[in-house]
Amino acid sequence: MINWIMANIGTIVVALIVAGILAAIILSIVKDKKAGKSTCGCGCENCAMKGKCHGE
Repeated sequence: MINWIMANIGTIVVALIVAGILAAIILSIVKDKKAGKSTCGCGCENCAMKGKCHGE
């Protein structure tokens, strides 16, 4: 088992870094959603779909 880990340590480290970045992105989106911020990156006042995507 330890031989397999040592042979694949680079892949394991990269996978953990990517998983950490993904978790940070998801947590940021959830935090913004709870705060009422838009996740589309623009204001909704001029959007044709503003009544549809936020349920106003």
